Amino acid sequence: MSNEKLYLKPNVVIEPLFQRWYAWSHLISPATAAMNITGRHLPIMDSYLSAPALHAQAVANPKMRGGPFMDIDERRIADVHQLKDDTVEQQQKLIDLANDIRQLDKLLVAEGHGFGMEGLYERVPERLKGYVELYYDRNNQPGFRFFESLLYKSEFYDKRYQSIALWVTDNDHRPFCLSTPRLDEPGVLHLDIPFDHVGIDELAKMKRVAQPLSYIKTLLGISRSQEALFETLFTTEPMPKYNRYSGNKIRMRYFGHACILVETKDVSILVDPLVSYYGYHSDVDHFSDIDLPDTIDYVLITHNHQDHILFETLLPLRHKIGKIIVPHTNSGKLEDPDLKLMFKHIGFDQVIGMDEMDSVQFEDATITALPFMGEHSDLNILTKACYHVRIGDFKLLFLADSRISEPALYRHIAEQVGSVDVMFLGMECDGAPLTWLYGPLMSKTLTRDQDNSRRLSGSDFKRGMSLVDIFHPQEVYVYAMGQEPWIEFISSIKYTDQSNPIVQSNALVSKCQEQGIVAERLYGEKELLYGKNITIV
Repeated sequence: MSNEKLYLKPNVVIEPLFQRWYAWSHLISPATAAMNITGRHLPIMDSYLSAPALHAQAVANPKMRGGPFMDIDERRIADVHQLKDDTVEQQQKLIDLANDIRQLDKLLVAEGHGFGMEGLYERVPERLKGYVELYYDRNNQPGFRFFESLLYKSEFYDKRYQSIALWVTDNDHRPFCLSTPRLDEPGVLHLDIPFDHVGIDELAKMKRVAQPLSYIKTLLGISRSQEALFETLFTTEPMPKYNRYSGNKIRMRYFGHACILVETKDVSILVDPLVSYYGYHSDVDHFSDIDLPDTIDYVLITHNHQDHILFETLLPLRHKIGKIIVPHTNSGKLEDPDLKLMFKHIGFDQVIGMDEMDSVQFEDATITALPFMGEHSDLNILTKACYHVRIGDFKLLFLADSRISEPALYRHIAEQVGSVDVMFLGMECDGAPLTWLYGPLMSKTLTRDQDNSRRLSGSDFKRGMSLVDIFHPQEVYVYAMGQEPWIEFISSIKYTDQSNPIVQSNALVSKCQEQGIVAERLYGEKELLYGKNITIV
């Protein structure tokens, strides 16, 4: 079997992990990883170890979905003890880094009273010296920024604790990714390889291109004890061939959540990749990686949240991706890590950082990065962008999870880009409180009222209609709602007909339809062809 050419089964999950926790973007940059270890992982493990029955009750309650509760059987308490001990031992450098960050915060609060800061540098914790710059904002409030590129070159970025888990799936169920680590379990193979390992690319290619098992075993360093399980991941059956779109129109395919594929016969653009697996029965019709082209010219990333940057999708697609476009920042702020740096350090070579109103032009198309308001709990996050895509004279607008607090901004934008043909808008308008995602990074404890007033919210009916009135789209699609079953382990969302985001988006869809605008809330899959004024190259 070792020399027989085989394919990777289409429903093999390639799950990225960091210290056995589901890897999302804040676990890559060293500073945010440090704060999440100390402010999320260790407290959750301590809580579980002190009251595993409480966690079992919480995860069984739908109202507690997405909370800081581990979905792990009480009988595995010894394994959680071991994971905690391993974390404390192996991540001591990052634990110390997190403690020093908090110490620096306290120093600046105590000593940053508007006077010159040069004398404070000698009191910066030793581990942080040379990695931070102190400053005042225009209100004389003290702060600091990281030289993040140097942090990636330091002892604080250690790829040894990146790994992948491989298994064959037949359903969409998984525990919530931010609160449950991945322990050893039957049928799951753990490979201690970093995310930039070429073996991930070669393994992913085997979904379409057969290779001898001996080739991929050698590349991934499969041990003798791992061979039997590893071989169950392969098949002699090829995936159905992908038929590249060759028509003279624009084809739009919705893959679920905020993932949209835009294709012409010349170019393919994939927005916020989050793709379900192929090869098992689902009650929801959906496109999967079988429906992706062999080459994806551009991937567009709107913002740095775990439902828009999914390494589980992106790493297996890396070998297909030409260029990946991200919002540009080098602010160095703890809460706003640099996405270009992050992607380059996990093996993506062609990364373009775009500032607001920057454009990239190719063939008969232009991609423009637009300002993105809201959904970041009033934090000064710069790493976010909406995208305006023009192909010929046809214009698509991807607004992701924007919450339009100030419509005047988008009137200014419309003066530059004009009306659009198709608009995509996220309307998850309740959103989790600030601490759900950013809590480990905060230097001060928020009151419950403060936390609940600063939510990760998209647009409601009123704000969404303000955008419709500004951009005059012919078609409006509500997306990024987190409803599909394959994203529930990331979003923790489960709506009813009475849920506010459903009520608000229903109202927007109805209002648009009253005005003669094609409108729909997307779910599962959708394919549309557009043929308006497309230049055929």
